[in-house]
Amino acid sequence: MQKYLKESEKLSLFAGMETFDLWRSLQFLPGIIIGLTVHEFCHAYVARQCGDTTSEEQGRITLNPLKHIDIVGFVFLIVAGFGWAKPVQFNESRLKNPRVDVMKIAAAGPLSNAATAIILSVILVASEEIMAIYQFQNNAVQVVMQTVFSAIYINWGLFVFNLIPLPPLDGSHLAFNSLRKFPALYGALYKYGSFLFIGLILVSFITKTNIFPIWPVIRFLAEGFLSLAGMII
Repeated sequence: MQKYLKESEKLSLFAGMETFDLWRSLQFLPGIIIGLTVHEFCHAYVARQCGDTTSEEQGRITLNPLKHIDIVGFVFLIVAGFGWAKPVQFNESRLKNPRVDVMKIAAAGPLSNAATAIILSVILVASEEIMAIYQFQNNAVQVVMQTVFSAIYINWGLFVFNLIPLPPLDGSHLAFNSLRKFPALYGALYKYGSFLFIGLILVSFITKTNIFPIWPVIRFLAEGFLSLAGMII
């Protein structure tokens, strides 16, 4: 199992890519699609559960990736290491308890990525143990297993990245929800905070500086839960 841990050094998707690697991008592709799809689906599902049917009317309560993937954001995520999906829209006036429900909707996305990463960790470790028992070796299967390993890190990356308290990330809705009673301040925060976030991303990309040093957190979570699942670290 140590081969996966050595491979984790190459998983720099959220640590900043210095060069574009086609094979690495293809290896990340399933994890990115799964992560973004589950993330946006859960936003939409929780919004409906909270009383707003906007996302349902827009066809977003589905696990069909085509309903959630933003082409430009998807390409950026593969090539540059950051990107976005189509944001789930909701009407606050339809929510049963807007102040609390907004936080539920925001938290649903990152938590779904954490849950996905944990499930994939259990699947990876269990599969490795089964193959070891039956002494099964197959190159194609090993490629699949490595792709699952990458998906674990990608989903932890989406979990951590989206909790950064900067608009328009989910973490901002959790951190600044109390400011909603001050509409002018709240509106200004999201108007200018979004520009700040985009500016930081551009500076990070142009200067190749890791402005959001979240990789150690991602690796800690990934290796921690793999260890709990039974992988010897």
